Amino acid sequence: MKKESLTINGKTLQSRFFLGTGRYPNPFVQNEAIKASGAEVLTFALRRVNLEAPMEDSILQHLHGETFQYLPNTSGASTAEEAIRIARLAKASGLSDWIKIEISASEKTLLPDPIETLKATEVLVSEGFTVLPYTSDDPILCKRLEEAGAHAVMPGAAPIGTGLGILNEYNLGLIVEDARVPIIVDAGLGTASDVTKAMELGVDGILMNTPVAKAKDPVKMATSMRLAIEAGELAYEAGRIAKKPYASASSPTSY
Repeated sequence: MKKESLTINGKTLQSRFFLGTGRYPNPFVQNEAIKASGAEVLTFALRRVNLEAPMEDSILQHLHGETFQYLPNTSGASTAEEAIRIARLAKASGLSDWIKIEISASEKTLLPDPIETLKATEVLVSEGFTVLPYTSDDPILCKRLEEAGAHAVMPGAAPIGTGLGILNEYNLGLIVEDARVPIIVDAGLGTASDVTKAMELGVDGILMNTPVAKAKDPVKMATSMRLAIEAGELAYEAGRIAKKPYASASSPTSY
């Protein structure tokens, strides 16, 4: 089954790789990794950006002249009210009307707060934002966010920055099966094999930062993740063979 193009709120993207801009060793490595990734959507924490002059900010000034879809996030918010205020500031600054809702109630796990995330999604959708909420891998919650108007839903494979890979393939499969908006896996992936597995499950894209930025060679890792997305997408479209409990000869035993 071939996937359709990835389209979010009317914008069609050629790349299914969404990349974070933080934690790189220096701006040169950051830019080279972005190029290697082929990403069109870049995300960053709004608390780290000078909203009075966003394009002169240390994070964004090195991207000047490039064409990207910015996806600022509300990292650091612990309530819906805080996330909504941050999103409004970003829009007012002219930075972007796309917003990744990220509301964490626990500093230890950084797991998303489901109730506050749903509240913020409802409000920001009603105000005309393109809303992509980061959430847990709960199929019911993901459906509720879709019903609230989220333009894509971004369940985590594991807690942010852990690199544990996909902890619950079953849940992620259910989310994909029931979704009517793009599903972007956000958080917890560690290496190319994790990315390929996610794409083979039928997700529409991958968002990551730490696995690329903190790799020994971020540029090579960005390239690896891009190729892993392509390989996983092709495998999903090709359709894997069924798993069987016993061996099956690849050559016929009789003619």
